[in-house]
Amino acid sequence: MNRIKTAIKKTLNTMWGTIPILVGTILLISIARAVIPKSVYTALFSGNMLVDPLIGSILGSILSGNPITSYILGGEFLIQGVSLLAVTAFLVSWVTVGLIQLPAESMLLGKRFAIVRNITSFVSSILVAILTVIGVNLL
Repeated sequence: MNRIKTAIKKTLNTMWGTIPILVGTILLISIARAVIPKSVYTALFSGNMLVDPLIGSILGSILSGNPITSYILGGEFLIQGVSLLAVTAFLVSWVTVGLIQLPAESMLLGKRFAIVRNITSFVSSILVAILTVIGVNLL
């Protein structure tokens, strides 16, 4: 019974700790929606099945973040008219590719490993996006 109480307490503390991250993300998205016109998104993402996931993966790799905020960003991108293909590639690379963390990862795990892992994750983000959209369209 004591372990259950400890687990519940840890879970509630973790949930409580994510609230500032979510609020901050929502505020930043609100500012971005007010400042960045929809034409920027439509100009950046053309609807091309080959180019859109590449652009999404590049942006996600550069702007890497945590999974909690990715759902909010993905929803906002879809609302702005960005294709599911681009959003999926962005979200997968946002979480799996870490160009910002690359120097630290290289020091801890080795340069070769870090580079190979990031390249593999980048290519995989594009493939996962294409397969996801194909799978969703089959349903």
